[in-house]
Amino acid sequence: MTLHIETPALLFSATSLILLAYTNRFLTIATIVRSLKKTYDEKENKSILIEIANLNLRLTLIRYMQLFGVLSLFLSVFAMLLLFFDFEIGGLYFFGFSLLSLLISLALSFWEISISVKALQVHLSDLMP
Repeated sequence: MTLHIETPALLFSATSLILLAYTNRFLTIATIVRSLKKTYDEKENKSILIEIANLNLRLTLIRYMQLFGVLSLFLSVFAMLLLFFDFEIGGLYFFGFSLLSLLISLALSFWEISISVKALQVHLSDLMP
């Protein structure tokens, strides 16, 4: 299989947009956690602790999503560097690892989204007949 230097470069735009989306999710959840902690300090409601624990899990998942997204980008750049110096086999393997890292990042994203949806369903359950 022949791999050209342009192929790993295709991941740059996709990966950078994914990382931006992950960062936005992280910042939003961090804001919610701060707000809930302030509310808990005032009311000490146990359900708030459960929500904070759920959000803490989601923050951990987002951290790993970002880690594997950055690793994907790093491996893609390294693959391009190897291809630039005509180490095609090494470039091919690093590009494969880059794709694997991106796949792991996306799988973690799906997990985090499913946790988010379940939490919203719990909030809305008292409104549904």
